[in-house]
Amino acid sequence: MKKQKKKKDESSVQLGDHLNTDLLEKLKSVKKGLTEEQEAKEEAAKQQKIIERKEREKNKSFEELLNESALTWKDYK
Repeated sequence: MKKQKKKKDESSVQLGDHLNTDLLEKLKSVKKGLTEEQEAKEEAAKQQKIIERKEREKNKSFEELLNESALTWKDYK
């Protein structure tokens, strides 16, 4: 039983307990910077998709716009 208890105590030790606090803070700041960079890339990609969609809408032909329209001539007959 004592061996099992020692294993649990050893496994409960966190990596942060072994690292220098300065190093831990540096790693946290790098992680934060990377997540912010990833969010910025995702936002830029989202904005690019919006711009591309607007360009496609702007360049549609009359036939494409008419085919996408839900209006029917029977409604106005």
